[in-house]
Amino acid sequence: MQKTIFHISKMDCPSEEQMIRMKLADYDSIQQLDFDIQDRKLTVMHLGNSSEILNLLEELKLDTKLVSESKTTESINYSTDSKKERKLLWAVLLINFSFFVIEILFGWISKSMGLVADSLDMLADSIVYALSLMAVGQSAIRKKNVAKWSGYFQLLLALIGLVEVIRRFIGSEEMPVFQTMIVISILALIANGLSLYLIQKSKSKEAHMQASAIFTSNDIIINFGVIIAGTLVYFTGSQIPDLAIGSIVFLIVIRGAFRILKLAR
Repeated sequence: MQKTIFHISKMDCPSEEQMIRMKLADYDSIQQLDFDIQDRKLTVMHLGNSSEILNLLEELKLDTKLVSESKTTESINYSTDSKKERKLLWAVLLINFSFFVIEILFGWISKSMGLVADSLDMLADSIVYALSLMAVGQSAIRKKNVAKWSGYFQLLLALIGLVEVIRRFIGSEEMPVFQTMIVISILALIANGLSLYLIQKSKSKEAHMQASAIFTSNDIIINFGVIIAGTLVYFTGSQIPDLAIGSIVFLIVIRGAFRILKLAR
């Protein structure tokens, strides 16, 4: 048995982990994958040479480097608390999807592109969590098909959102309701805080759980951004702060969509 450690500089969220798992899914010599998101390391227990694995990882363009390779007599640990983690992922998925619906509804009602954009970010998270839940017992081909259509759907919504931002910027549009922006964003902040608490409380060392914590922490920053934008709308009497945060978040969502589409390759 060979133990090979790779350093993957751009592995910092659930999307990259899923990309790697799908890329290596059909490589029969791999016995175990152990992800360390925090240090961006991947340990592979496998048979045969590591050069083919390295070539596959390099195709993902995530800046992969071989750290070490050695023979080992370590036993493969197949036991995981998957049932508990699946329940937790379901809880986080439902929280994110619920607030996707709430934010996009109140975003359109209040004329706030910041809320609409944040709702799509919640949808992006929901897609990633759903893909993680699909990882067990599903073929790589089916997961790739789901990833492809999810990515296209997310990309389409984000592009429509950017077009709407441009239309509102050059046209005359009603001012966004800053009170709704702030209240709904605070509720979304609480929801993301709850998700992060549940993930951290599990104390799971599994890569997808660690990556989910990083993902949710980024969402909290976005929530604060929308709250600040709502406050600036109030003080400036202008819709520019709302359009600015909306544009930023839409671009983040588009970046996430391209990451998801990579899963389908």
